[in-house]
Amino acid sequence: MAELVFTKCLVLLGTSASPTTTLVKKVRSVAITYSAEIQDKTAMGANSRQRLAGLKDWNATIEFNQDFATSDYDKFMFSNVGKSSTDLHFEVRPTTAKGAAANPRYHGSCIAEGYTPISGSVGDLAVHSVTFQGDGDLTRSATTRPV
Repeated sequence: MAELVFTKCLVLLGTSASPTTTLVKKVRSVAITYSAEIQDKTAMGANSRQRLAGLKDWNATIEFNQDFATSDYDKFMFSNVGKSSTDLHFEVRPTTAKGAAANPRYHGSCIAEGYTPISGSVGDLAVHSVTFQGDGDLTRSATTRPV
């Protein structure tokens, strides 16, 4: 896969290590931030700053079209805010195809930090956002795990 137009990203959430709740039709945007804390190790006598990579961290923010039907996302997300990371697992792929070298899976355990179920103005489409904080490693894999 070369450059791609982001039109069908796969987002899975679930309460097992293999999440199965597919949210493709509701996702408007997704952003995963993966970073490392940078520690300053500069000592007296140095002419320039010296740094050392520390702990890694990740989080994700997803914006969805809102749907309050009982079988849809609102009920699921509302009940999972703040639950232990052993109860909530996250996976994102650039497309809905099976995971592969050209369609890597980004996945890990997380905690739903915040959920904004209602937000908007008169005439706006009802959308909501969710912020997930990683709890442990974010894994990038190119396995062929099916949806």
